[in-house]
Amino acid sequence: MIGRILFSTTMLASVVTSAALAQEPPTSVGEVVVTAQKREQKLQDVPISMEVVSGDKLSDFNAGDFKAIFKFTPNVTVETTAGNDVIYIRGFGSPPANFSFDQSVSLYVDGIYAGRSRQAQAPFFDLARVEVLRGPQGALFGKNTPAGAISVVSAGPTAAFEGSVKGVYSFDLKGPEISGYVSGPISEHLGARLAVKFVDQDGYIKNLANGEDEPSNRSALARLTLRYAPTETFDYTLKTEYADKRVRGGLNVANALTGGQKPADVRFSTQNRLGPEGTKVTSWMVSGTGNLQLGDYTLTAISGYSLFHSNIINNFDQSIPAGGTTRNSVFNSFPEHFRQWSQEVRLLSPTDRPFEYVVGAYYDTSLYQLTQLGGFDVNIPGVLVYAGVLNTEYRQRAQSFSMFGQGTYKITDQFRAVGSLRYTQTDKRGHFFGRLLAGPFALRPVNTRANGDLSEDKVDPSITLQYDIAPAVMVYATYGRGSKSGGFVSNVYGTTNATFQFLPEKSENYEAGIKSTLADGRLVLNVSVYDTSFEDLQVSVYNSTLQVFQTGNAASASSRGVEGSMAWYPAPNLDFTLSAAYQDAKYDDYPGAACLATQALTQCNPAVPASVAANNIAGARLPYTSKYSYSLQGHYRLDLANDMVIDTTVGLHGRSKYFDSDNQSPQFGIQTGYSKIDARIQYGPSDERWHVAVVGKNLTDERTTGSAFNLPFPITANARAILYLEETRNISIEAGLKF
Repeated sequence: MIGRILFSTTMLASVVTSAALAQEPPTSVGEVVVTAQKREQKLQDVPISMEVVSGDKLSDFNAGDFKAIFKFTPNVTVETTAGNDVIYIRGFGSPPANFSFDQSVSLYVDGIYAGRSRQAQAPFFDLARVEVLRGPQGALFGKNTPAGAISVVSAGPTAAFEGSVKGVYSFDLKGPEISGYVSGPISEHLGARLAVKFVDQDGYIKNLANGEDEPSNRSALARLTLRYAPTETFDYTLKTEYADKRVRGGLNVANALTGGQKPADVRFSTQNRLGPEGTKVTSWMVSGTGNLQLGDYTLTAISGYSLFHSNIINNFDQSIPAGGTTRNSVFNSFPEHFRQWSQEVRLLSPTDRPFEYVVGAYYDTSLYQLTQLGGFDVNIPGVLVYAGVLNTEYRQRAQSFSMFGQGTYKITDQFRAVGSLRYTQTDKRGHFFGRLLAGPFALRPVNTRANGDLSEDKVDPSITLQYDIAPAVMVYATYGRGSKSGGFVSNVYGTTNATFQFLPEKSENYEAGIKSTLADGRLVLNVSVYDTSFEDLQVSVYNSTLQVFQTGNAASASSRGVEGSMAWYPAPNLDFTLSAAYQDAKYDDYPGAACLATQALTQCNPAVPASVAANNIAGARLPYTSKYSYSLQGHYRLDLANDMVIDTTVGLHGRSKYFDSDNQSPQFGIQTGYSKIDARIQYGPSDERWHVAVVGKNLTDERTTGSAFNLPFPITANARAILYLEETRNISIEAGLKF
């Protein structure tokens, strides 16, 4: 790894050397405007540890999903699995194994809450920015944000007509990606923007059974935005997103249970009885935002509708038939149906008074349906033969209502006190049943039913003190609470009323930070320290011995750390950005936890329920958490003759080692620390009316995994680890045109 870091440092140093050619006056960092507190503010004025990634930066590296966010935001990670991809902030997130979990890190797309990963298949194209807020955001975002929130803001209609088209061809994924938009006024008061994106690419893992490169991606995405502003006091924006995504094949590969993670880029998988392996998702998301000026006040109403249908079919068998032996097979499928309607209304006061505030109310209602099919075709000569299909059905209706407010009192011109409060009422009703559809199956009870109702009230307060110690230097200290509602176990075989329901989780956060803009705007330095603790943390871990997921609440966990960011313009056309974080995330008390691989059988035996019930893994690290993570980018623009430009960006991001298996196996469950290098070189005129570029991601071809688990005997004849391989090296060529 040291060699790779030195290589990347040399690349960045060459960029710095080139800056000596420039003779223009210094360039400032510039102001970044965000809406993290429900009104437009400068990023440096917001007392929250947050990162903002511009839409242009994401587009430059062809971001396609949430895993791209990690490249720019330390202490933010994404767990990749066969089910849901889950976002973690400061070590906390909702495990993907239980599909009905609301997420501890909430996603908002143009103001609409999207608590399920497949609600938003089309967020990462034609964006204005992505705001990542670390820590509980229980007051203003409110809906299930005990760990943090991510707000995606898409681009809106422009005052003048413009358009763009961009084509990308990936040499490694062997296929194109085409995107573009047109935007401008339709009439004096009506503007529109239509953005589309099409992807037709293969995968980065060779399936030896069929010769295909998996997982292939065939996607069609579109977003239409209309903005109507008949007067200076009223405007209404309607956004409609559509996504159709077809992924064929899987991204899991086999690995030995000993010797560490050594993921190969080959797999062996054939079609199972449930159909071809892959994912199919169709989603719609509609938002309508109206703003009405009432004198100096602004009344805002946001209506949202979200719908998706999806099906995931997974294979996990990686053994190749040899000598006439029948291949073992295990597979599953998860058809999902979801719809949600929401409404938010809020009132913003003017900002030129000693006391300013925002107050509002929020309501949503949703219906979620999940079918699970699990299949086993096992033939182990001399041991056993069985084949069967298990089935579970889950239905949930939910609704929530909340009232919220935040006020800022200007004690002096430099000193401000900010207080906020949200009250939330949540009601859920869940139904579950499981059955054996076909074949003998005696390893666990499957014919079970469960029903549950819950009604909860939560109050999430926060208070912040903010002081300007200099004209461009602000310090702050915050105390806040967040919460997430309880729920039901949606897809664990053998679930009964006794194991169906889990409790809400609560978080508490202490944070202090400094935000500074120095050197005439050429240097921005921000640092924060935090102490976050969770009670009744919702967990779901796989017990490979009992071959079941254990879903419920851990007693408590905490994360403490430091986060910092820097933006620096040392010379004309040259800039650097750096973000880094340290965290110490661990369980403080977790009785009844599943056994860890590091525990001796005398301490915890997974085959003995009494042993597990007495187990407490207090002090163990939280999974998927690295102590250190960072992101570094260097950017230089070289002006040539005839108004032509070479624009170069080199990025380096990485993290220290982390456990990515539920049992924290030191053999197959540790992803070692790594650094990945991305680079982009673009050539074209200075007004960017056209360009050509070469884009490289993960240039050193680091083999990293998003998660791992043990596929045990007798489900398979040869017990082994299954690793979820993240994208390997990808080099592409790009061409774009603006008009």
